[in-house]
Amino acid sequence: MSEPSTAPESAAPAHAEPIVNRLSIQVATVNGSGSQTANNTLLRSIFQMGIPVSGKNLFPSNIAGLPTWFTIRANADGYTARRPEIDILVCMNPQTAKEDVAGVPAGASVIYEDSLKLEGSRDDLDFYGVPFNKMVRDICPVVALRRLVVNMIYVGVVAELIGIDTGEIEKALQKAFAKKPKALDMNVDAVKAGLTWARENITKRPRFRVERMDKTAGKVLVDGNMAAAIGALFAGVTVASWYPITPSSSLTESLIDLAAVHRVDPDTGKMNVAIVQAEDELAAIGMVIGASWAGARSMTATSGPGISLMSEFIGLSYYAEVPAVIFNVQRTGPSTGLPTRTMQGDTLFCAYNSHGDTRHPCLYPANIEEAYQFAQDAFDAAERFQTTVFVMSDLDLGMNLWMAEPFEYPEGDIDRGKVLDEQGLAELEDWGRYKDVDGDGIPYRTLPGTPGGKGSFFTRGSGHDEYARYTEDGDKYAENVDRLRRKIQGSADYLPQPLLDAPGSPVGLIAYGTSDDAMREARDQLRNEEGIETDYLRIRAFPLAASVREFVESHERVYVIDQNRDGQMKMLIGLEFPEIAGQITSLRHYTGMPLDARTVSDAVVAHEKASAAKESN
Repeated sequence: MSEPSTAPESAAPAHAEPIVNRLSIQVATVNGSGSQTANNTLLRSIFQMGIPVSGKNLFPSNIAGLPTWFTIRANADGYTARRPEIDILVCMNPQTAKEDVAGVPAGASVIYEDSLKLEGSRDDLDFYGVPFNKMVRDICPVVALRRLVVNMIYVGVVAELIGIDTGEIEKALQKAFAKKPKALDMNVDAVKAGLTWARENITKRPRFRVERMDKTAGKVLVDGNMAAAIGALFAGVTVASWYPITPSSSLTESLIDLAAVHRVDPDTGKMNVAIVQAEDELAAIGMVIGASWAGARSMTATSGPGISLMSEFIGLSYYAEVPAVIFNVQRTGPSTGLPTRTMQGDTLFCAYNSHGDTRHPCLYPANIEEAYQFAQDAFDAAERFQTTVFVMSDLDLGMNLWMAEPFEYPEGDIDRGKVLDEQGLAELEDWGRYKDVDGDGIPYRTLPGTPGGKGSFFTRGSGHDEYARYTEDGDKYAENVDRLRRKIQGSADYLPQPLLDAPGSPVGLIAYGTSDDAMREARDQLRNEEGIETDYLRIRAFPLAASVREFVESHERVYVIDQNRDGQMKMLIGLEFPEIAGQITSLRHYTGMPLDARTVSDAVVAHEKASAAKESN
C-alpha cells in the first residue's frame, strides 16, 4: 500500500473561508529539549475546549539532540487517526526546517524561529517569523533552562494565532506543574510572552482556527500503557517481572506508581504486590511462570525482541499449562528494527509462539477502553485456560495520548478457572493434573499452600501423561497435545468477540487493533467521496471466532488491513480457515507510522476499480 499524496484534506485557496476545528499541528524540534510538556499543553488545551483531539509523538530511538516531531490532530467529527497533511507547522529545529517546510501542503501556516529565514522558501505558505531565542533571554535568566522555557513561547504564539482559550492553557500548565510551583510561574510567563508578541506583531491570521465545542465532556486523556496498568491492577495482579524495553517500559512503570498508592498494606506500609526488574527478558518470564505456578496472578510487559527471548518459557507455559499474561507493546522489527515506530508485526509470531505445535490466545485492543478491559480479560483467560495470553498493544496505542471514556469499575468476581480448593482436594479419589474430566480440554489445577497439604504437585515441560508422570509414549503425547489444541480452540467463544457493522454491502473490510480509528474514517471517505458502501468486521481475539469465516463467506470481496509487510492477519485467517483463504485480499501499511484513513480508502478504491474493470471484460 503506497503512502497517500500530500494534498490537503480540505484544499482551499490562500484566502478561503476559515477552517474551524479541522486541523493538524506539527511541532518539529529536537529530542531531549523538553518540548513534550509544551506539546501536551497544546493538546490538553484544545481537548479542554471540547474539541476531539489526538496526539502522535515521532521521536528518535537513540540519543538526545536528534529530530523529533509531535503532531496534534483536532477534528470536529471525532476522527483521531493519523492525518499526514499538516496545517500549522512550528519549526524549532534548524536541522530539519527546510525539509519540514517542503513537506507541508499549499495553504499551510509556518511558525518559525526568525533567524532561520524561511519566508522565501515557498510562495504558497503563510510564514510567521518569531524571535523565540531573543524573547527567551528576556524571560529566563538561567541559561541552562532556556532550551526548555522557549517551548512555552511557541505555545503562546500558536494559542493566539488559532484561538486556543488562554484560560485552558493555564489550566493545562497547572496540571503539568502541580508539584513545581516555581517552574509553573516561569512557564506561564513564557506563554504570556508568546501570546502578547503574536497579538502585537501579527495581523494576518491562519485560516485554521479552533472554537469551543462540547464533544469531550466527561472524557479523559490517557495513554494505552497507563490504561493497561490500571486494568492489571483491577485484575488483581500480584507479581510483575519485567526488563525495560521501548515502547513497553512505561506500562510497568505506571503499575509501580499505581501500586505505591493503591497496593500498600495499611499495617506494614509495604506494597503487597511484587514488581521485579529482572536481569533480562528470559528471567522475567521465568519469574512470571514460577509465581503463577505458586498461585499468583503474574504478568510481564515487553515488545517483539523480548518475546523472542521469552519463547522457550512460553512453550513451557503452554505445555505445562501454567497461566501467564504478556503485554506485547509492538514496535517495528525485525531485529532492533525501528524501536520508536509502530507496527502489528508480531501477529503470527505470538499466535504460534515457541517451537513445536503451540497456539496462544491473543487479544487485540483498539482503543484506551479496550487496553483497560482486555488487561483484566487476559488474566481471567490465562487462569481459565491455564496458558499464556498475549495482550497485543502497539506503540501508537501504548505511548500516545488518546481520548477515552472514564474507566468503569469492574463488576463481578475474577475468574480463576478450575482450581481445586481444600474441600475439592479432600473429596478426590483419583486425580490427574492433566485429566480432561469435563470434555473441554481444561484440566483441574491446584495451588501450592492450599490447606490440607494436597495442593502441591510436580510439573514438567517434558513428555507427561494425564497424571503428570514422565513418559515418552507417542500415543500419550498425541493425546495430550490434541487436548491442548481443543482447550485453546475452546477459548474462541470465551474471549472478546468480533465487532460487526454490516449494513449489507458486497464489500467487506476486516481490521484489528489500532487500525480501527483509520478504518472508521476511511469508510466515511469511501461512502461520501466514492459512493462505496462497506461492511466492517473488527477482530478482537485469537483463536478466531466462527463469525470471521462467516463474514468472509457472505461477501463478494473482502479486504484485510494489516500494519505489517506480509499481511499477517490475512495469513492467520487462511491458516485457521483454509477453505476461505483465496477469498481475501490483503491491504498492507508498514512504514512504521500509524495507519491513516486515506491510505486505506485509496487502496480499496484502486482494488474496486480493478475488480470492476475485470468484470466488464
